[in-house]
Amino acid sequence: MPKINIAIDGFSSCGKSTIAKELAELLHYKYIDTGAMYRALALYAIRRELTMPDGSIDIELLEKEITHADVDFHLNKETKKSEIFLNDEAVEPFIRTLSLGNLASTISKYRFVRNKLQKLQKKIGFQKGVIMDGRDIGTVIMPNAELKIFMIADPDVRAERRMLELGAGGSNVTKEEVLEMQRIRDHQDLTREEDPLKRADDAVILDNSYMTKEQQLNYVIELVEHIKVGSAPRT
Repeated sequence: MPKINIAIDGFSSCGKSTIAKELAELLHYKYIDTGAMYRALALYAIRRELTMPDGSIDIELLEKEITHADVDFHLNKETKKSEIFLNDEAVEPFIRTLSLGNLASTISKYRFVRNKLQKLQKKIGFQKGVIMDGRDIGTVIMPNAELKIFMIADPDVRAERRMLELGAGGSNVTKEEVLEMQRIRDHQDLTREEDPLKRADDAVILDNSYMTKEQQLNYVIELVEHIKVGSAPRT
């Protein structure tokens, strides 16, 4: 059966990457985490000390230096999964902090940053059998994807999930801190001038606030099957 492309957009901590990875493994599709690309660029800026005294990134310096930042995905021959690389270094273990996520959201509003990463994302999106998640996939990167999903979840539920993730990594943060950083991130994503977070007109809304991972995966598989047989997906 012909492969399709799947675009998954939504707010942070809604489980976009979780469902995308599970789906890619089940369908034997290529998974691309676009958020990881922006996080990798933010990590590059920090490592190159392109930061201001208040911890924010010096955008003028980043624009001058960005040509030296090579962000790409490479297949791990052992796991058979795509991994994010920054200048030939696998950087997944270093990019999943709250602060780096907020820095990534900040730099993502600049056109020169988006141009650099969207060029690669769109090139990958010309293939079939691609699952890509982010905030502008269904609207900008893969507007012709056969299946588009827009994920949402209750803010408290999202914060609790994020706290579990951070706790597993050894971070000690309060729920109030997570909620505030989440609020800031949502505002940045929704209001930025360049490709803000929004639902594509033909995207299926998936509210997974009170769904198990198994229920969520089964629901999306059902959507995929509807697309493949040519019937309208359930909303």
